[in-house]
Amino acid sequence: MSENKFPVGWDESKVRRVLAHYEGQSEDDALIEDEAAFKSGETVMNIPHDLVPAVRELIAKRHR
Repeated sequence: MSENKFPVGWDESKVRRVLAHYEGQSEDDALIEDEAAFKSGETVMNIPHDLVPAVRELIAKRHR
């Protein structure tokens, strides 16, 4: 069996808490959370893995 790997600052306990939050969330609460994220001025999108470095560089240039 392979060892689980978590992002820096995450562990199994945190993953379980996040899962419990979203699994227990009502549809109304999920909609409110989605609308708040939309209003934040950021966008989440899927991009090909090989483009990630270029996108990160563009974001870094914008923040400079």
